[in-house]
Amino acid sequence: MNEFTNLLADAASRDSRKEPPSAVTPVQRNLDANLRFGFLIHDVSRLRRIVVDRALKPLGITRSQWWVLAFLSRRDGMTQTALAADLDLTKVAIGGLIDRMETGGFVERRADERDARARRVFLTRAGQKLVATIRENVDDVETDILAAVTEQELDEAARALVKIKGRLLELVGGDVEGGQDIES
Repeated sequence: MNEFTNLLADAASRDSRKEPPSAVTPVQRNLDANLRFGFLIHDVSRLRRIVVDRALKPLGITRSQWWVLAFLSRRDGMTQTALAADLDLTKVAIGGLIDRMETGGFVERRADERDARARRVFLTRAGQKLVATIRENVDDVETDILAAVTEQELDEAARALVKIKGRLLELVGGDVEGGQDIES
């Protein structure tokens, strides 16, 4: 096992034994804090998705569908391939999703003017209206979620997350398409 794996194992066993803080080295404490921070970000994101999903359920739209709409609201006319990459879906999965959304009247496919093999996806008028409704609902939910946070705390958290996101984008070396905000 390498040093990192040993530290993880030590942290896990310490948590289960509830060792006093004095037994924890500064390196382990820092690692523990970093691990907790990662879990915290994951949990906040997961719980936020659950709350937003509940708010959007009366609209009869799935998370996958509102993510497609969110991307198209920012870059209407994306290719299916670009949508698949940005949403971390396969071409087959995005194809089926777009099929259902096209049947629902929210999007339409058009041939690319420069590349006959490519299909671009555009919001329809109904899709644009749904995006506006989603934004209203999400704005209300965001206001409720952030009610316990001061503006200063939110600004500080946002600055820290932007720095982390920038570093993560550096680490992936531009291998991630988009990298922009996807929330409506």
